[in-house]
Amino acid sequence: MIMFDPMYLVFALPGLVLALFASWYTKSTFKKFSNWQSPNGLTGAQAAHQMLSSAGINDVKIEQVSGFLSDHYDPTSRVLRLSPSVYSENSLSAVGVACHEAGHAIQHARSYAWLHLRTAMVPLTNISSWFSYIVITLGFLLSSSSLVGLGAILFSGAVVFSLITLPVEWDASRRAKLAMAQAGLLPSKDAHNAGKVLDAAFLTYVAAAASSILTLLYYLFRAGLLGRGDD
Repeated sequence: MIMFDPMYLVFALPGLVLALFASWYTKSTFKKFSNWQSPNGLTGAQAAHQMLSSAGINDVKIEQVSGFLSDHYDPTSRVLRLSPSVYSENSLSAVGVACHEAGHAIQHARSYAWLHLRTAMVPLTNISSWFSYIVITLGFLLSSSSLVGLGAILFSGAVVFSLITLPVEWDASRRAKLAMAQAGLLPSKDAHNAGKVLDAAFLTYVAAAASSILTLLYYLFRAGLLGRGDD
């Protein structure tokens, strides 16, 4: 039986609080600017299409996908998938999010190094994360700091992945903000407000990176590699 370790809260609680705040802030900011219509009536799908066209990209499909804020760009199939509240709505939030995802498509077309690195890491990260939880659980059950340490090494792949995600997401938002203002998708003031939605969403990636780092530190602590762990 694995006993609850109070030290886990010491490491995990700050990340959990930040994650909860980031989620709330993103949803509230998206909801706020969902009530602000784009002056030219562009929907999210139309804005993404215009942004891609202005960048000379015409081979990326734009599809609607179910879910709330489930928007993403799939580089393997070159498809930009937008949620219903983004695809067909003409709000500042919809335009901002759609342009952000279009930014990922432009990154792909321009061979943006961080995006390609993140994409290449996905299979390895999924496997290493899955094995890390098995190894760490065995380490706790057997009171083996060596197994916990090995699991921490495997888990570190997820930490690296979360850190690589930060420049990818920041750059996509940067491209979106420039396009909204320079390509005439939105007036400068509205582009600025739409950018607030992207800034709020970026905080969720910061929270995810912080949580993964704190979790890794806890595993290292339990392995005796950080401070004094259990043998």
